[in-house]
Amino acid sequence: MFARKKTRIAREIDPDEIFLDSSNLPGHEVAQFEGRVEHPVSKRAIFGVGAIFIAASLIFTGQAYQLQVQNGDTYAQVSRDNRLSRTVLFAPRGVIYDRNGTELAWNEVIANESTTTDVTLYARRAYTSLPGLAHTVGFVRYPKMDTSGRWWREEYVGISGSELAFDAHLAGQNGSKMAEANARGEVQREHIVVLPTPGKNVELSIDADVQSKLHTTLLGHANTHGFRGGASVIMDVTTGEILALVSVPEYDNAAFAEGETDVIRTTHLSERLPALNRAIAGAYTPGSIVKPFFAAAALQEGIISPEKEIESTGTLVVPNPYYPDKPSVFRDWKAHGWTDMRDALSVSSDIYFYTIGGGFASQAGLGILRLSEYARRFGFGAPADFVLWGEVAGVVPTPEWKEKIFGPDDPWRIGDTYNTAIGQYGMQVTPLQAVRAIATIANDGLLVTPILTVGEKTKSIPLGISRGNLVVVREGMRRAVAGSGGTASALAMPRFFIAAKTGTAQTGARNEWMNSWVVGFWPYENPRFAFATLLEHAPAGTLAGASPAMRPFFEWLAANKMEYIE
Repeated sequence: MFARKKTRIAREIDPDEIFLDSSNLPGHEVAQFEGRVEHPVSKRAIFGVGAIFIAASLIFTGQAYQLQVQNGDTYAQVSRDNRLSRTVLFAPRGVIYDRNGTELAWNEVIANESTTTDVTLYARRAYTSLPGLAHTVGFVRYPKMDTSGRWWREEYVGISGSELAFDAHLAGQNGSKMAEANARGEVQREHIVVLPTPGKNVELSIDADVQSKLHTTLLGHANTHGFRGGASVIMDVTTGEILALVSVPEYDNAAFAEGETDVIRTTHLSERLPALNRAIAGAYTPGSIVKPFFAAAALQEGIISPEKEIESTGTLVVPNPYYPDKPSVFRDWKAHGWTDMRDALSVSSDIYFYTIGGGFASQAGLGILRLSEYARRFGFGAPADFVLWGEVAGVVPTPEWKEKIFGPDDPWRIGDTYNTAIGQYGMQVTPLQAVRAIATIANDGLLVTPILTVGEKTKSIPLGISRGNLVVVREGMRRAVAGSGGTASALAMPRFFIAAKTGTAQTGARNEWMNSWVVGFWPYENPRFAFATLLEHAPAGTLAGASPAMRPFFEWLAANKMEYIE
């Protein structure tokens, strides 16, 4: 029998069995590598992970589109601002001086804390404490920043007076500085991008001491005698330079610059109108100060000789052909008797100027057309082209003007011509126009443009009136000061030879108020300066008018400023 042979089956040995740590066999911890049983990754898990990656990619893509495409410019600017900050370097504003180098407006640098860590230096304007300069100097508005510290107005803005008139000259050009900061806001480096350009200085033609004294003198007189306000202008008759430009009362220009609400409100509510620059923006009935101009016109037109006399009995009676018992009566302020032109100017005879203005009996008159023509030649009825803002044109009455104001049912009458010839009716002028006109009497007939800065060239227009005729007018004005019964005798002073003409204008519905004027020039023999002074709105009959108001000022001028007298 054959013996059965055993068959041996061979089995493959796995690697983990080869490297099996025999020391681990007793515990056979399944958490260890050798105890794990591996399974293939399921398709569900793979799809889940893929879905998560796709969703995340879509979210990031949407955010990137929003940041870079939709709001790219906005976030780019925010990013730049986070890294770079701009600081304004304010240009120093020019200083305003008077003709003698006295500072009228200058800069005082202070620190202004913004909402950021930056401290920006800029200058506030300081103004002279001398009274009487506010309207001439004016004020500014300052740069402004918002609550976040950003400047929404980076420039000074001239608002009135010389600060406005010469703003472009005074302003200069701001510069800027850039600072780079890290994420913590720490400045890494700074550098100036644009250097500021300082503004230029301005030298006004006014004398601050003269203007201040003139202001205090007129203000005191106005307060004492019940005038609401006044104005005065002094001008070089040849160069047109303004030596003084006064408006009474004045406002606080420093408080206006700082925006002090209570002061500003009180100023605008005041019945005395301190914010009004009466010297250039106040138009007033001139009264008899127009008589020198119409006297020159009558001589130039040849309607009367200087020596011819006209009698003033106190009234001029014009017959009424329709109602003989109701003639038109035009009164003089006083019966002057027989007066020639020089005396008529001296004593201010209304009847003399009624006659040469509108004609009476055998004496021909200029008539309203020539009266208005010569008034405009002397600069009335139009701005004087002055540099300060706010100048008004005034009014020269004509038949066309009357028809426009009162309608065609109230035509021009001879009485309107008479009243225009003595500066009443609808005529209105500014103190600046009055001084410009009186300067033409003093400088032999040149209408000069008033200027406010030293060295500036004026413009002049010949009036076409002969020097001989103007000499007659000057003689009459000197007689008003130095002659017997002259209306400007309050200005007669030793060693100070002034020629002048006064004027009183009635105002109000019942003529219950009055304005008082005096115009003139000095020295009489060789005129250098002209002046025009107005005191406004006092009770009718007030005797202490503009002429006596100017006397203390001229006395001070003679004692303290002889350079303007000799």
